[in-house]
Amino acid sequence: MIYCYKKARYVLLGAVSTSLLLTACSEPQSIDKQVSIPAVESKDILSLLDFETPEQLSNIKLENVQPVFVNSENGVTQGKQGLRLNIQAKDNYKTSFSFAPKNSWDWSAYGPFKVALDIANPETISAQIYVTVADGKGQTHNRSVIVPKQSNGTYTIELAGGDLGLETGIRSNPKSVDDSSIPVTWRWGVKQLDLTQVKSIKFSMTSLLHDRALVIDNLRLIEGNDYSLDNLTAVVDEFGQNINVDFPIKVNSLEQLLANKAEEEKHLDGTLMADRSKFGGWKEGPKLEGTGYFRTTKIEGQWSLVDPEGYLFFSHGIANVRMSNTSTITGYDFDKSLIKQRDKNDLTPEDSKGLNTISGPAIQTRHVSSSLRSNMFTWLPSYDDPLANHFGYRRSVHTGAVEHGETFSFYRANLERKYGESSPESFMDDWQQTTLNRMNNWGFTSFGNWIDPSFYAQQQVPYFANGWIIGPFKTVSSGNDYWSPLPDPFDPVFVERARVTAEAIAQEVNRNPWCVGVFIDNEKSWGTTSSVSGQYGVVINTLSLTDAESPTKAQFTQLLKDKYQDIVSFNKAWGTHFEVWQELSNGILVTEHSAAMIDDYSMLLHHYASQYFSVVKAELKRVLPNHLYMGVRFADWGMTPEVVRAAADHVDVVSYNYYKEGLQKDYWKFLEELDMPSIIGEFHIGATDTGLFNPGLVHAEDQADRGRMYQDYMHSVIDNPYFVGAHWFQYIDSPLTGRAYDGENYNVGFVSVTDTPYTEMVEAAKKLNTSIYPRKFKDLKSD
Repeated sequence: MIYCYKKARYVLLGAVSTSLLLTACSEPQSIDKQVSIPAVESKDILSLLDFETPEQLSNIKLENVQPVFVNSENGVTQGKQGLRLNIQAKDNYKTSFSFAPKNSWDWSAYGPFKVALDIANPETISAQIYVTVADGKGQTHNRSVIVPKQSNGTYTIELAGGDLGLETGIRSNPKSVDDSSIPVTWRWGVKQLDLTQVKSIKFSMTSLLHDRALVIDNLRLIEGNDYSLDNLTAVVDEFGQNINVDFPIKVNSLEQLLANKAEEEKHLDGTLMADRSKFGGWKEGPKLEGTGYFRTTKIEGQWSLVDPEGYLFFSHGIANVRMSNTSTITGYDFDKSLIKQRDKNDLTPEDSKGLNTISGPAIQTRHVSSSLRSNMFTWLPSYDDPLANHFGYRRSVHTGAVEHGETFSFYRANLERKYGESSPESFMDDWQQTTLNRMNNWGFTSFGNWIDPSFYAQQQVPYFANGWIIGPFKTVSSGNDYWSPLPDPFDPVFVERARVTAEAIAQEVNRNPWCVGVFIDNEKSWGTTSSVSGQYGVVINTLSLTDAESPTKAQFTQLLKDKYQDIVSFNKAWGTHFEVWQELSNGILVTEHSAAMIDDYSMLLHHYASQYFSVVKAELKRVLPNHLYMGVRFADWGMTPEVVRAAADHVDVVSYNYYKEGLQKDYWKFLEELDMPSIIGEFHIGATDTGLFNPGLVHAEDQADRGRMYQDYMHSVIDNPYFVGAHWFQYIDSPLTGRAYDGENYNVGFVSVTDTPYTEMVEAAKKLNTSIYPRKFKDLKSD
């Protein structure tokens, strides 16, 4: 027997109807119908808020949300009323509703359990919600979910039991088959909180482009599930797709794959849109000076790129068009002594490497290193199979079930199946030309970052080169070094490695005018604006080091000496009691922050960041003087004001990776003061209707919704006078079982793992790209 919620009471349903109910309750339900919302047996429920009395609002913190109690709308699932939340997007970057008791919740006595909330969306567009659960130790547990348009359902956050203690190498695991609720997708933070002191549960929406309304009811705890490994067994078919999910573009046979190829090629000729110049600029607009390379200009209040011939140019394209992230960990490994290890002078991080194919005696030592991983696949080739050339190896991973191991690229294997192989790797040449034709036919003006260098010389689509500065230089820490610690740019070794990187990029680019510019490094953990220690972590942590061990610390000490001249003045400003400057040189621990100290932190952080960008700019311009320096692509969680201003002093275009619904105007007001050409280096929207377990960082309800949201995002960029482009991340869906480096398993491609385009996305792109230039430069059309 199981329970479902009706409008005003629990209703016990007999065992005969159980299977039908589970089917009905497994997805959000249309609010046009009176439907049940799933629940569990009443003994497993702890009611937290039922929204029956106005007094309960005292336990709810609202941020830019207007609450209204309702008793007649769908979404009221228990008792007489629920709470409608009206959210206005125009003037509010952040909106949220939080549940916080006067005293922390203690849920440590419960077994596997979830927080559950009934949510209805009466609007005609979907709504993505971020969820943050915080404990008394300052730890947070972060998730997100999409609430489809005109739907209602029970959404759950697992906090104990389930798969929380299971590392699978997949960002989001398959849902348990016996789970009738809608799980909120894991994002980041601490999976296992201190359940003796749960401080709050916050539901938030940020950077909205459209108003929203939600009806919520019945916040409670429900019994959780023991996660069965059967959910992870035999989930991948021979083409790398979800074996348990059917969807319109799913490939079920080689014949179907070849038929899809033939049908696409009938309409794929690589022809540019009619208003495009040779380089993709706007030939119907004003013609400016052509320098033979891309440059920037400001015209009639709008920042713009200018193509080599002098036409206005807006860079819209797809990033990460390469094979590096198409491989997934198989669960097999080899004798480590037979694996070639990384060269200390390597310029390419492990996740940007190719296959790293294993050969020779090592193959004979192949063994299962993780049965959890190896059992996910229904098919992998043997090493004497023609498709074995798509095996590879990762010598290290960022996160996952194993620390290193064999990989396989289903995408590459599907390319060989699709195009055949008349000579070694010839299918890659066919794929490359198909990709170039797609970019032009779909109306994109360029590629984005991380394009396979084999595209550079083709001179059919403008591109951006890229590189990383890695090596044995010293580092500093912001306190949240997600990908890696920050470089110490005052270390001479950093300068040497920057020079080597710039020279390698210059050799690949070879002064090619089709190269718009160069991105160096990516999403570095500069700090966050959430707190003083978050914003100035680089400074605070570096101050604890000695001058002798840290070149950056030595710089900080000297700057403070120069500003204050004597130790007495410094002590007065900082509230310290040092007798000599040597005490500062030896390293100090800072735990309290006065206004004077924060002013100095700001000065020191800007000095640090300026050194980084000035070193990179100098080395890049020395070898590529005619190409644009595009910066470091700030993550939205790592773009503190001091670092952004430092970048603006040295780069040609400031770049941001921004994963939200779109560009909410208030958040980007700082661009007015900065007054620099800017570009979105990454954004995406994904869904789960094609079998992937995780939609990506921004959710849509299905492929059609992806197309709508993609267009909305791009309109917000095009309409902003400071932006000169935006790049979608990425060309190919992540592997179903997670990319080898860190388990990303997102539906964010324009093409699936079988290299089949998503029709809804392609049509949305064609329509959007046709309108880019008339919309962006509507008052500049040439006579």
